[in-house]
Amino acid sequence: MIRPDLSLPIPETITSAHFIGVGGSGMSGLARMFLDRGIRVSGSDRADSAALRDLAARGAIVHVGHDAAHLGDADTVVHTGAIWPENPEFVMAKERGLHVIHRSQALHWLIGGRRLVSVAGAHGKTTSTGMIVTALRALQVDPTFVNGGVIADLGASSGTGSDELFVIEADESDGTFLLYDTSVALITNVDPDHLDHYGSREAFDAAFARFADAAREAVVVSADDPGARAVTARLTHRTVVTFGEDPRADVRLTDVRTDGPVAFTLTAGGESVPVQLRVPGAHNAVNAAGAVAVLRVLGHGLAESARAVEEFGGTVRRFELHGVERGVSVYDDYAHHPTEVAAALSAARTVVGEGRIIAIQQPHTYSRTQEMYREFAEVLEALADHTVMLDVFGAREDPVPGVTGELVSNAFHDPGHVHYVPDWQEAADYTARIARPGDYVITLGCGNVYQIIPQVLEALSRTEAAAV
Repeated sequence: MIRPDLSLPIPETITSAHFIGVGGSGMSGLARMFLDRGIRVSGSDRADSAALRDLAARGAIVHVGHDAAHLGDADTVVHTGAIWPENPEFVMAKERGLHVIHRSQALHWLIGGRRLVSVAGAHGKTTSTGMIVTALRALQVDPTFVNGGVIADLGASSGTGSDELFVIEADESDGTFLLYDTSVALITNVDPDHLDHYGSREAFDAAFARFADAAREAVVVSADDPGARAVTARLTHRTVVTFGEDPRADVRLTDVRTDGPVAFTLTAGGESVPVQLRVPGAHNAVNAAGAVAVLRVLGHGLAESARAVEEFGGTVRRFELHGVERGVSVYDDYAHHPTEVAAALSAARTVVGEGRIIAIQQPHTYSRTQEMYREFAEVLEALADHTVMLDVFGAREDPVPGVTGELVSNAFHDPGHVHYVPDWQEAADYTARIARPGDYVITLGCGNVYQIIPQVLEALSRTEAAAV
């Protein structure tokens, strides 16, 4: 892993940029925006993808695989923290003395002093960012935006707008959210994560407090999340707006109903409005409350903000239906932290009816798995009817002896609720055997677990359900 060096200078002018790891939703979104600015763009990734093909269609030069020759005439190289220091393109860029900047610095360059809404938090920030962007467009505001996931109705994770407003998902995982000159900060929650970077919960909370207090206009923060409340207690900001089910919240959430797409009531400033979203899950009611609170800070009324948020149709890899085979619905969700897994499974439970939930879990990173395997097992055992456990997706980390999917499965109290299957085809076949019409299968993880879905659908098509 390459930790971002935010002290490195950001060039004033960029004419040709090369993106290492351009296939990710965040990086491809940045690359599209560079193209929108008339900048020559090239990029590489380890595998072909729809994102690479889309960039090529827009005029970028893209490569599958990494090679120093791919740099071409680039004057600036943009990278993520997920690449290895030995990456040949990264090494050559350093040797040639090019500007080598982290993706957060590239985003900072794109923002360029515009009025910025930054959405941060351990969970929910991609959905919350998508809600804000969708609602602003419904309110006839045309913001520029960069999100960590594709907004389903827009088919993109980024877009160049005509108004002064810029909306971003701000990444707290490596501290880069402190780089931006934020006007309005939204904190969805402060659940401890990424302690491999911060070292302690105290440092994690302190970073969020710095992020919030630096906001030039206002801080919007959860009134319910214990971590967010702890951060709020540290703030010195003059304008703090809270949201949630807490009776003291400035934008209060009540009457949450989850029997289908979530419905609820929002109250603020003595006014109450009913809201019906297009997406399920009580967690999305909370996300919507935060988005409406931001819209009110930006000058929009409660009722019009609520109606605008109702337009949100979800983001890719957030409880996304991929297919139905033999009466079994197969979904995918990006959830990779116990809290996120709980939210995804709880949302599924509200709409599955009499069917069962079969989770296919791919733990993400060895450090998180080693630290939280008991919490993962507890959530999965409580909220899924059965779990098919894959092995760890290591991402940027080297393997840790003894830290596998089996570590999670062994932590289940009832071994009959989980099956550890490191081989993907065997996992797909096993899932198909135990699935019955009406069941939901949901893949969980922010690695490549979604790639097992075609195997699951194919296995369902040719396999009869076992008597389980």
